[in-house]
Amino acid sequence: MNYLAHLYLAGDDPESRVGSLMGDFVKGRVDPARPPAVRRAILQHRHIDSFTDAHPVVQRSKRRIRPPFRRYAGILVDVFYDHYLAANWHHYATEPLGEFAGAVYTLMTTRLNSLPPAMQRSMRYMVRNDLLVSYRQIDGIARALRGIETRLRRPSRLGEAVSELDAAYAALGEDFAEFFPELIAFVQDEDTGRGCR
Repeated sequence: MNYLAHLYLAGDDPESRVGSLMGDFVKGRVDPARPPAVRRAILQHRHIDSFTDAHPVVQRSKRRIRPPFRRYAGILVDVFYDHYLAANWHHYATEPLGEFAGAVYTLMTTRLNSLPPAMQRSMRYMVRNDLLVSYRQIDGIARALRGIETRLRRPSRLGEAVSELDAAYAALGEDFAEFFPELIAFVQDEDTGRGCR
């Protein structure tokens, strides 16, 4: 999953929200000096990614990505699913997306100096471009993909891959609608101690 989904699944706790995004920027052993809620959220991020990557519906979505971009299917499906979450936010949350995003931007801005350097750059980009709200629009997804493209080591043309969202829009939306409630249930089970740890 991408930024918006991880933030949504983190709940309301600020430390959990920070950790939910830090999972993309912290590899290996989690620093025990970090606050407990941040550590838990980093681990939850990893569990969410593992559950997502192995899920048959997500695998089906990845197969919908055509050969020119199939190598990046995992990245694309993560970002595309954030589009469907943003576009259908009212089905999953009572707080308007703009208010949710504003609270996240304020939090990340106030914590910026405590974040890993690569995460600092990404958070600045997210805030500057109102990324979370922009995910509602296809243009916002294209902008997000261009941003990811700049961070990849080799040329990818990822910025052009928004065409894959257009090409399979209804089918990918159906996949997301089937998968996301299962992911929510997985996270809730994990929070109550029944999921994998």
